[in-house]
Amino acid sequence: MAGVSACVPENVVATEDIPLFTPEEAEVFNNTVGIKRRHIAPDDVCASDMCQKAADALLEGLGWERDSIDVLIFESVTGDYRTPPTSCILQDRMGLPDTTFCLDMPMGCCGCLYAITVGANLLTTGNVRRALLLIGDTALRMGSMKDKSRVPLFGDCGAAIALEYDESAPEIVVDFHTLGKGYKALMTPHGGFRHPATPESFIEEDFGNGIVRAPYHTLINGMDVFSFAISRPPKSVAQFMADEGIDKDSDVDHFLIHQANKMIVDRVVKKLKLPLDKVPYNLEEYGNLGGASIPSLMVTRLRDELTHHPERLLMSSFGLGLSWATMSGTFGPMVIPEIQSI
Repeated sequence: MAGVSACVPENVVATEDIPLFTPEEAEVFNNTVGIKRRHIAPDDVCASDMCQKAADALLEGLGWERDSIDVLIFESVTGDYRTPPTSCILQDRMGLPDTTFCLDMPMGCCGCLYAITVGANLLTTGNVRRALLLIGDTALRMGSMKDKSRVPLFGDCGAAIALEYDESAPEIVVDFHTLGKGYKALMTPHGGFRHPATPESFIEEDFGNGIVRAPYHTLINGMDVFSFAISRPPKSVAQFMADEGIDKDSDVDHFLIHQANKMIVDRVVKKLKLPLDKVPYNLEEYGNLGGASIPSLMVTRLRDELTHHPERLLMSSFGLGLSWATMSGTFGPMVIPEIQSI
């Protein structure tokens, strides 16, 4: 991993400014869920725009020529269009060569670890040398602005990761799991080809407790997601560490856990008995950033460490699918520009 960067919108929305909350509810939310602010993109800014700005800063910092990029992966559930792939559009916008292998991946909160795995495996074939991974979402606009269970959770962000083939680099070890039968816990019911959008897709229904949405909006079954997030990922992380002979106290510098919300991250930390000083948080300022969550932690909380010396990182992400993943490796020193804004 040669470098990582991130870009967020300039517009910041505090929990107190969300019309769905009373002042008392906002205070409770801040103290329990832990997301006090989130960066929200205007309607004319897409995930690709944030990812491109992050990538431009990263390429400049690395000094990489654009014609040296062999692979471009765009991981997002909020692409520019249903078709064509946004990675193809970005290849042109970024001035990358027409020999660039382009791929879109819609894996949500696990997307970063999926993109690293796919990109790194392409590099190990020996036919390509450099990969650029763009990971980001404008998740808020996928849902209903009247849905109290979803609106306060998400922020917008675009991240870029640069991978380069190096035979002497330490191994990156990964572990992936999928529970497809749980897919309804996080989904957008209408708008795909199983349930195409019809006039009825946009009729809102009041589910109570401040949840008003239409079938075209993304939904979260909060209790199912919470139960999943605090059970299966921690078990997999514990098994992963046992299988790899990793001592959580001496072998890992930092644990990067997907910043879903404070209750979930706290519970994962407690179940795994992780050293608190090794678990960075940034959800208070940025909220749930989907696949960009883990790279944003590297940029906003570990920039100094990763810029100057190698760090052993263990990453855990979980989300859409339902899917969850664990990754371990030694990363750095690397190029990490200051966080960009748009």
